[in-house]
Amino acid sequence: LASRGDQIFSYFLDGSRRVFKVDAIAYTQSGGRSVIFPVIAGQIGVGCCRRVSKKITQEKFSREFVLSMPDIADADGKPGFWPAAAKKLSECEELQRLGIEFSTILPYKTSKGDDRGFEDRATACIQDRMIECEKALVADLVREGKLNQDSYLIKDGSLEYRPTKEDRSDRRRYQTFKNNYNWVIGASKNFNPEVCEDINGRPNPGFIADLPLFHRTPVAEYENPMLGDIKFAVWYIRLRDKKQTRTPFDGILKVEKILVTEEENDVGIDSELVDTLSAYLIGERNPVCYGSDLRWANHIYPIYLTESYVKSRYLSTESFLHLF
Repeated sequence: LASRGDQIFSYFLDGSRRVFKVDAIAYTQSGGRSVIFPVIAGQIGVGCCRRVSKKITQEKFSREFVLSMPDIADADGKPGFWPAAAKKLSECEELQRLGIEFSTILPYKTSKGDDRGFEDRATACIQDRMIECEKALVADLVREGKLNQDSYLIKDGSLEYRPTKEDRSDRRRYQTFKNNYNWVIGASKNFNPEVCEDINGRPNPGFIADLPLFHRTPVAEYENPMLGDIKFAVWYIRLRDKKQTRTPFDGILKVEKILVTEEENDVGIDSELVDTLSAYLIGERNPVCYGSDLRWANHIYPIYLTESYVKSRYLSTESFLHLF
């Protein structure tokens, strides 16, 4: 593969969000006591870069400004309350002068039964919104016919894409949802090695840590109940020799691929395809250590460039906070 100089990874996707607590609001609950709830603001950036003739260029980019507020702010539960509130907020003279619009207000649940704090719930809402933006971008690439067996997309991080209720209720739409990820793989720099188990079901992180250079683990089938009946193929690759890294898990890349076809769901992903994808991923590793990024050994270079591109499009923290 290296001597031929060809590649099958053409598109690189990264989603990112920055969140800030910008205010607090009090509501009276049962018993007459007042409870303080945080208001969280976020910037969401989702970018995709394309490689053509060894050059990385911008393909698509979307940016959103959002707020996350307690759901009890909509006391009457009227439909359209949150879109109307976001529209009214964006009509603020100062925001219009700056050309900034808040695309939506995301209500977070305030009911009991969730162990997370309110700030964590609000942040999770913004994270979910970011994932929806990523899904929309992938769907656009598929509709435009840009992804195929010779032109894969690498998504930075885990493939935590969840079908909507509408997707689940329509079998054809559900299959279309899964087909969108036929030519998509997830590459995670950070992961929990404890999920690697031996044949007896006991955690075996040493199996990953002891991988020789340029070797991979066998493929494991994984199913997350939170994502429905979607199955994943998961394996790990060592990109860097342990002599060049700080910890046993530096230089290890976690790879995920959604099992789309009936054959893949029944018998698993083809080993030859896994070997080919792994070999191409090894070819994408960073040529050198750069700057102060401690994740350099786990990075693949086009994803690093895509991350840098997305971050460069953010409104600065100072400018964003001055909006409030």
